[in-house]
Amino acid sequence: MKKIASTFVFTALTLAVGAAAAQAQPVIGLITKTESNPFFVKMKEGADAEAKKLGAKLIAAAGKTDGDNAGQVTAMENMIAAGAKTILITPSDAKAIIPAIKKAQAAGVMVIALDSPTDPATAVDALFATDNYKAGVLIGEYAKVAMAGKKPVIATLDLFPGHPVGAQRHNGFLKGFGLTAPDAKSNDLGGAKAGVACMADSFGDAAKGQTGMENCLQKNPGINLVYTINEPAAAGAYKALKAAGKEKDVVIVSVDGGCAGIKDVGAGVITATSQQYPLKMASMGVAAGVEYAKTGKKVSGYVDTGVTLIAAKAVKGVDSKDVKMGTDLCWGNK
Repeated sequence: MKKIASTFVFTALTLAVGAAAAQAQPVIGLITKTESNPFFVKMKEGADAEAKKLGAKLIAAAGKTDGDNAGQVTAMENMIAAGAKTILITPSDAKAIIPAIKKAQAAGVMVIALDSPTDPATAVDALFATDNYKAGVLIGEYAKVAMAGKKPVIATLDLFPGHPVGAQRHNGFLKGFGLTAPDAKSNDLGGAKAGVACMADSFGDAAKGQTGMENCLQKNPGINLVYTINEPAAAGAYKALKAAGKEKDVVIVSVDGGCAGIKDVGAGVITATSQQYPLKMASMGVAAGVEYAKTGKKVSGYVDTGVTLIAAKAVKGVDSKDVKMGTDLCWGNK
């Protein structure tokens, strides 16, 4: 009987210790815009790695498509119910997500935006992101020199109306090129006054980027400079240009700096791109979440996670790094 009783006590203690350990393990949620975009795949990898390193449990979810606010709201509600104390989110709709964020914060959850700000940006506890306006300025400055005095006939393949990241990159590009542009805080796209020949929404998608480029070429076959919101859209634009026999006559600049995008820079598909670091954004977010779970200390404000211009060919007066460095650093790999 003593042996049985001892076994029972030992088992009970083991279960209690296990339950306490499970309760002590910080639960952190990550909500991205989609599961398919390589940028968000890398972000999830960064979050996974940091969670394992720090002993946290990561719950990940995503919208069905870029712009799926309802899907992100549902994911946030599910994460609150699952006991998440911190939720990291790349908001698809900067304004529509605000009520869900307030609900989470009221439940004691710290909410950190990654990559994309909310509107207003102060709706979240903190933002870890690229300076998207600066990213646009860098490729605009590069494009201006790369055009070598040619009269620019510009097409922009943007994200979709009203999204702050899309506006900041677009307007930064115009500013860097020396054209009339709204400031970094505006969510309106500059274009008509700056002399942009064609603007199309790509939703950051290669197929939609290709369609947008085809439509722009029909509108103005003389386009010789293309800005794209990201590298999948740039790949789609290049495909349309190549089909029209114009790929060698057009400068394409973009933003992201993923491994595939840097490979396209080396191959001449993209002339230059501004590289950002989603792995760093995610790992910093997880670390902040673990700190909050342990100490109750919240992070606040904006943290710039860096941007680097990557180009196959350096141009005078614009600081850039080569394809080898871009490959070594792609999205924070190393």
